[in-house]
Amino acid sequence: MSDYQYILVERNERIGIATLNRPKELNALRTQLLGELAAALEEFDRDEEIRCIIITGAGDKAFAAGADIKEMADKSPVQMMMGGFEQWLRIKRIRKPMIAAVGGYALGGGCELAMQCDMIVASENARFGQPEILLGVIPGAGGTQRLARTLGKYRTMEMVLTGAQVSAQEMAAHGLVNRVVPKGEHLNEAIKLAQEVAERPPLAVRLAKEAVLAAFETPLEQGLEIERKNFFLLFSSEDMREGMQAFIEKRKAEFQGR
Repeated sequence: MSDYQYILVERNERIGIATLNRPKELNALRTQLLGELAAALEEFDRDEEIRCIIITGAGDKAFAAGADIKEMADKSPVQMMMGGFEQWLRIKRIRKPMIAAVGGYALGGGCELAMQCDMIVASENARFGQPEILLGVIPGAGGTQRLARTLGKYRTMEMVLTGAQVSAQEMAAHGLVNRVVPKGEHLNEAIKLAQEVAERPPLAVRLAKEAVLAAFETPLEQGLEIERKNFFLLFSSEDMREGMQAFIEKRKAEFQGR
């Protein structure tokens, strides 16, 4: 893997882990960090050995407490448009499942990064929020849209218009967090969840992710068509033959990703 300045990258068997590593700045998302993260995620996505990806933050205070305000305070609209935001599109295009392991603050861009993942495991001390309104702006990397699609209009309006922080427990109650665990256990629990996903057939996992995301990005009829095509497509895979044969023979399937 490449040498990065603001992130740490490691492998845990079939799991790739990317750690935001600016703990003194509460892992604030400066442009270079996002570029390094996108590059690391793309490398994991290309690596056939890696079957699931975890994003977490260094230290126990924050997953990421937002964008780097010092970096953007003097920017013009054109500078904002030209610099850095394409990294969010690169992260969105990752095909393998991603899990956010959140401890402490996930605010602003940090909340948006967690929501770009496919599942979220949070420590009981985690706090989520979109406080951009307090700085005279609004969320710009998906906060208004992804929150609204999960929490609904009214809770999202309150969070976005007031900048209020919300506990992991409340987010779990509203369906935005998969699991709330004791403080400091978020990465261990995320690894357990990732190991479960990594045992599943990789082609089916990838097409299942694509189909679920289609539910948020397409009309129902189009989403159903994507689901059907992906379902049919998997009947050309060796893993499908192995999975069904193992079921018939009452044994554990050995999936190869083919």
